[in-house]
Amino acid sequence: MKTRLMFGAALAALLAGGAVARAETVAIVGGTVYPVAGPKIANGTVVIHDSRIVAVGANVRPPAGARIIDARGKIVTPGLFNAYTQLGLDEIGAERSTHNDRAHDVVAADFRAWEGVFSRSAYIAATREDGITSVGVMPSGRFVAGQGAVLDLTDGVASEMLRRGPVGMVATVETNGFNGGDQDEATDEETAGPGGDVPPPASRAEAFAQLREVLDDARWYAAHRARYDAGASRALSASRAALEAMIPVTQGRQPLLLSANRVDDVDAAIRLAREENVRVVIVGGEEAWELAPRLAAAHVAVLAGAMNNIPQTFDMLAARQDNVTLLRRAGVQVALVGNGGGDEQVFNARNIRYEAGNAVAYGLSHDEALRAVTLGPATIFGVADHVGTLAPGMDANVVVWSGDPFEFSTNAEHVFVRGREYRDRSRQDELIDRYRHLPRKNT
Repeated sequence: MKTRLMFGAALAALLAGGAVARAETVAIVGGTVYPVAGPKIANGTVVIHDSRIVAVGANVRPPAGARIIDARGKIVTPGLFNAYTQLGLDEIGAERSTHNDRAHDVVAADFRAWEGVFSRSAYIAATREDGITSVGVMPSGRFVAGQGAVLDLTDGVASEMLRRGPVGMVATVETNGFNGGDQDEATDEETAGPGGDVPPPASRAEAFAQLREVLDDARWYAAHRARYDAGASRALSASRAALEAMIPVTQGRQPLLLSANRVDDVDAAIRLAREENVRVVIVGGEEAWELAPRLAAAHVAVLAGAMNNIPQTFDMLAARQDNVTLLRRAGVQVALVGNGGGDEQVFNARNIRYEAGNAVAYGLSHDEALRAVTLGPATIFGVADHVGTLAPGMDANVVVWSGDPFEFSTNAEHVFVRGREYRDRSRQDELIDRYRHLPRKNT
């Protein structure tokens, strides 16, 4: 009875909003529901009205006129959340004009990645049809790369997809040559920074020193804008726009998303967080398991994968596939991201559920794995009041699966983003149809 009263009150509140009276009401009934923030519900029902979830439970009666989705024998979860991608920023690897993931400056804190998103990217539908409804869209760069955002994979232009931005300042202390190149073989264009004469850091020690300098300059600028405007500023390490963008980081209002894999870099990042009083989130963290208790004590979250333990560089010699499991056992807040290769940040962003499945194979509980691709990243990026769990009032990012979402053979049968069900066909679907019935010659 209490559940019915809650449903009635929630639905009445939504209808009071005006135009939502024309919106569709959907009841997903009979499935095994994983709310994430609470225990699973056998034979559960999820009711969606307009863009919101209005009821979740085992004793929920579908409202009159609702479209019914029979989920018996199926699993219902929140839409999955891939926390770290360049989805919509890079489209064709061999066509440079479609690359929009980075700025020219070495300290590009004012670069807002979501402003370069291509909303008609062929990869958006392909990602969505695999049950991913939200993504973190992050820039790449050689030092301070810029600001990332959270997008929901809806139709519309980037500003309509935007869930929240910025959600973090992306930076790296890895100096193996600006994303894999050789510093000594870099061209002038690749190494140029502001004014074309400032190269990226040449060593880890220099990277941390410059990062501290940028943070200190941002604090100075925030306190002395009048002196800056009067031309009486001290020498600063970045442009005015970049320093403005760094202020929320110095005030703890925005996390610093720091790419670091080597255990010593993770150790230095923990010290940076403490000494500079900033929020740090480790990205990559292949050797983070070695410092799991310290990361937990420092409240430093980690974005890491579970598909790969093959060192790509000397920063990852101690990589292991149970990294996330060991971090969670120590109490570290985690979100699963792609590390399995095949360009999981763009072309295969949809493969995040296989990272979760592999994490389960290496000791992470199924519930923890589901949290790491739903509520975990939503909490880290400050959007957990809207997405990441199934509960009344949450935005209706919901997926009905044919089976366990982490099994390779499972399909996402119904995908809702902000209450709208998407059944669109991806580019891959169209290619299958195009070539399915070609005449078979020489067979």
